[in-house]
Amino acid sequence: MKGRTVKYMFRQGFTGLWRNRGMTVASIGSVAASLIILGLVITLVLNISNAAYLAQMQFDEIQVYLQKDLSVEEIDSVGKQIEKIQGIAEITYESKEMALEKFKESWGEQGYLLENLESNPLPNSYIIQVENLETADNIVKELKPLEGIDEIKYYKEIVDQLLKVAKFIRTVGLVIILILILVAVFIISNTIKLTLNARRQEIGIMKYVGATNWFIRWPFLIEGMLLGFIGAALSIVVVYFGYQYAFEVITRYFYVMFSTYMISVRDMMDKIMLMFGVLGTGVGALGSIFSLRRHLKV
Repeated sequence: MKGRTVKYMFRQGFTGLWRNRGMTVASIGSVAASLIILGLVITLVLNISNAAYLAQMQFDEIQVYLQKDLSVEEIDSVGKQIEKIQGIAEITYESKEMALEKFKESWGEQGYLLENLESNPLPNSYIIQVENLETADNIVKELKPLEGIDEIKYYKEIVDQLLKVAKFIRTVGLVIILILILVAVFIISNTIKLTLNARRQEIGIMKYVGATNWFIRWPFLIEGMLLGFIGAALSIVVVYFGYQYAFEVITRYFYVMFSTYMISVRDMMDKIMLMFGVLGTGVGALGSIFSLRRHLKV
């Protein structure tokens, strides 16, 4: 395809957008709205899946927090009692100083905020690796009566709930997105139809002088793809600033509970940008194809 031909097709595509400005805005808006809602669903599902994955990594791990002010001998005694329990693959002692260092690392760039703590609020603990997940519940039952243990941290029930929520959000989100994509395709199809009607005489002349079907169709395909691409670009901007704001709020007010399980803004946008670009352009092309098949008789 010659450069002059490509230039002509893109010029005609932009002309179609400007000629039907009202429907152009509606088409772009429908694509953007669909992808913004898709972005909301994706960020929820990915973060819940990430939290479930991080918790699953600890399925074979039980953390036993020790009571404060235990002596070294008492700590060793608790460790020896734990070692006697059947089904334990490995047991590791983690002092409160080690725990604080790990916590600082998990905070990333904000880790410096923990430097000025007057005292270390974290407890000493034992980290237990179990041989088989099926025996984890029994191990927890045997740990509870031991003296010197303050709390036992075990994630199985939390992860089960997270997986259920992730599945529910994924299913509902898929239904909503399919509906919105169909609406976007319908509106884009009608936008292209208006351009087709406005240029019907011109198209007839082009066909009469020997223009091929694809030479006539390409400007309309480009117009639809531009509609979808612009809508996708707008949705990426909205999702970026929305997710960045949500991440900062959660980091500021709920850090310990949630933000360690959240995907960073950069990683999230890396996942979304390409997906949105392909989806937006694809929806636009699909709308054009439907309109061309139904209304362009060449």
